[in-house]
Amino acid sequence: MKNSFFAGLLSLTLMISCQPGKQQLTNYVNPFLGTATLWETKDLGYERHLKTRTWGAEVFPGSSVPNAMVQLSPVTQFRSGAGYQYEDTVIYGFSHTNKGHWNLLHLPILPVTGNVSSDDYASKYSHTNESAHPGYYQVFLERYGVNAELTSTLRCAYHKYTFRPDDDKKVLVDITRTNNGVRDWSIQKVDDHTFFGNQDAEGNIRFYAVSNYKIQDIKQLKDGEHEVSVVSFADSKGSEPLELKIGFSFVSIDNAKMNLEQEMKEKSFAQVRKEADKTWENLLSKIEVTGGTEREKGIFYSCLYRSFLWPVLRSDVNGEYTDAKGNVVNNGFRYYTDPSFWDDYRNKLILLGMISPDVTTDVIKSITDKGEKRNGYMPTFFHGDHASVFVAGSYLRGLKDFDLNRAYKLLVNNATVPGKGGRPYLDEYIEQGWIAEKDTTNVPTWDEYKAAVTKTVEYAYDDYATALLAKELGDESTYKTLMERSGNYKNLFDPGTGFWRGKIADGSWIKDFDPYYPYYAYMYREANAWQSLFFAPHDPKGMIALYPSEKAVEQKLDSLFTEPWRNYEAHNLTGFIGNYCHGNQPGHSIPYTYYFIDKQEKAQCMLDSIMNHYYDMGKDKLAYSGMDDAGEMSSWYVFNAIGLYTYSPADPEYIVTVPLFDQVKFTLGDNTQFTIVKKGNGRKITDISYNGQKIDGWFIPHALLKQGKQLTVTTE
Repeated sequence: MKNSFFAGLLSLTLMISCQPGKQQLTNYVNPFLGTATLWETKDLGYERHLKTRTWGAEVFPGSSVPNAMVQLSPVTQFRSGAGYQYEDTVIYGFSHTNKGHWNLLHLPILPVTGNVSSDDYASKYSHTNESAHPGYYQVFLERYGVNAELTSTLRCAYHKYTFRPDDDKKVLVDITRTNNGVRDWSIQKVDDHTFFGNQDAEGNIRFYAVSNYKIQDIKQLKDGEHEVSVVSFADSKGSEPLELKIGFSFVSIDNAKMNLEQEMKEKSFAQVRKEADKTWENLLSKIEVTGGTEREKGIFYSCLYRSFLWPVLRSDVNGEYTDAKGNVVNNGFRYYTDPSFWDDYRNKLILLGMISPDVTTDVIKSITDKGEKRNGYMPTFFHGDHASVFVAGSYLRGLKDFDLNRAYKLLVNNATVPGKGGRPYLDEYIEQGWIAEKDTTNVPTWDEYKAAVTKTVEYAYDDYATALLAKELGDESTYKTLMERSGNYKNLFDPGTGFWRGKIADGSWIKDFDPYYPYYAYMYREANAWQSLFFAPHDPKGMIALYPSEKAVEQKLDSLFTEPWRNYEAHNLTGFIGNYCHGNQPGHSIPYTYYFIDKQEKAQCMLDSIMNHYYDMGKDKLAYSGMDDAGEMSSWYVFNAIGLYTYSPADPEYIVTVPLFDQVKFTLGDNTQFTIVKKGNGRKITDISYNGQKIDGWFIPHALLKQGKQLTVTTE
């Protein structure tokens, strides 16, 4: 699909699926969606003065298959999100790992010709000669006159470089650079067609590369501070493209070779590309939508695609992986990286479980293995402790192909045993039911403190999630303790202001309190007080009861969406409706609060506005309102577009919203198919029924969806 989102949609008819008359769903996916940065004041919500680039979705446009080891994608700038920013004008290479969090980008490779410098080798490119499709990426490198095409399998990369016939063919391997510091590296020729080596940078990746041209030599080039490797090929003039097939492993070079031999070695580029496309088509077809506009379908399937790229594989075809102790082991499951728990516990990990339950249970096995071997705690990510929500939400939805007792033991340690590796400031939280913040004034936005309010309310929810598992396992004592603690979110609610507010150690409220001022980690994590409202997904009634009346709650919510942003500039906060910020995760569940005061139609107004305005922003219509965070932003759209949302992801149920589409056919991982049908064109829900039976309240249990019947949402 070409770079322009709408131009791409016009080309949908160019590729037809094997079923006559049926549109191939991968053609709706635009891998460039989310790669652009927000620049204009109307998109940012404030006037831009900082030189720092405002966060876009920070996603990559290159080739990958779902939850793969390899993400083969262009690098236009190191230490910048996913390494690719749409507005950049040069490409430094094609790297093989990617997340979108300023890390990874293992083994950048670039086809080159003639003499190059180790400090000057990047090539200009143009979006007019660049394209991407699930499992495929293409770009013309203007400096070298090379058309580069990329595709991939789970553990292997396929580079196809078409040079000008009169040029000698070379590839530059940027062996000393990734988004992380490279601790160790090696590269050497093995035989006429093979080279291998390693690069140790946030994981020691080994590679085994096979070329269709004979390798002449591999030389190190260091003209200045930077060092690169240049692979030259003998008798390489001619029109036949240079093809590199590269196997990868985080265990050994032998395993990298084995991965290559089993996944790719005997296949053509066209065959690998076709298989990647088919893999994505099979996944995307798990949710088939009818109705809606072409634009809505394009955003929907692009978001669904984006939701299944992380976490990623770290084990080989023989099951071996390098564990948390550095030992090579094989425990009979696929080993994955940690999820981005603070972000994607809200929705993405549940979506992963609904469609790819085998991946989900292996992710749980992986984090359990890490926790047991690393420090006795379940892994955390960045902020909070949300593996509890992931494990509970998955298990209670029927995913039980993992050892719950082992996972539970680690989660209980996180919740009850203070120590390095678990919850920060847990001793305070246990002793007094809240975490104190530093007593200070005039805190700059980017200063790092405890984020004590956010931690307190999130720990309360994590306590609830772990308590659900305690109940399943008959651990009544822990269940009682944690359920009592799940009410701790109330301890930092200030009835005088109607906000959750920080306290200092003596229990008094922080006096220097401005609910409009955004912080990185003072009181709130990446938010202000407005964006930190109404977080108690396990206890919405108790949360509402903190206010004097439902009318007061309505007024507070109305003010959140209407009080203007005060022109504060923070590159991780964009996409405002009043002070609601869709460009960062903390407030993503707030709109649903309207449901609990019988104002569902107001919630839907906000949801519709978010879906309509914040997923194809900017002049090129290729920017999200904020960072995708390993699929959380994308999954938010997916769920709301089909009329369901994981308001409390630990609970096996979904809050029902008005779908964008007239009909949705959703196939769960066990091949059960349920249908969602929208009746009426309004945004106020008048009736929710399942298999003809009225549903009381706003939530549909997962167990009902698993019966494979029809959910009908009637509106006026």
